[in-house]
Amino acid sequence: MQVTKRKVAAVVGTVAVLAVVGTGAAVAANNHSDDGGDQPIEGSALQKASDAALAETGGGKVTGTEINDEQSYYEVEVTLSDGSQVDVQLDRNFHVVSSDPDNEHDN
Repeated sequence: MQVTKRKVAAVVGTVAVLAVVGTGAAVAANNHSDDGGDQPIEGSALQKASDAALAETGGGKVTGTEINDEQSYYEVEVTLSDGSQVDVQLDRNFHVVSSDPDNEHDN
C-alpha cells in the first residue's frame, strides 16, 4: 500500500479539525454543567425567587440573579441597606437552600 503525501496531509488535517471541534464541544459542555453561564432568572420565576430571597434577608434590593448556579438551582444576590451583599441559594421550588455573605466583591 502506497501512502502519498496528500493522503498523509488529508489525514493530519482531518485529525486536527476533529481535535479542535472536540475541544470546543468539551469546553461548551463543561461550561454548561458547572453553572448556567450567568443566565439571569426571568419571568414569573424572577418574582418568586426575588420574594423568597428578600424574605430570607429581611429586605434589601435584588441586584443579581442566576439560573443553575454551581451551588443551587437559583441564586439571588441581595444588596442590603448597609451596602453588604448576600447570596441566597434557592432550589427549584424557591425554598432557601443557603444564605451567605457575598465575599466576591470584597477587596
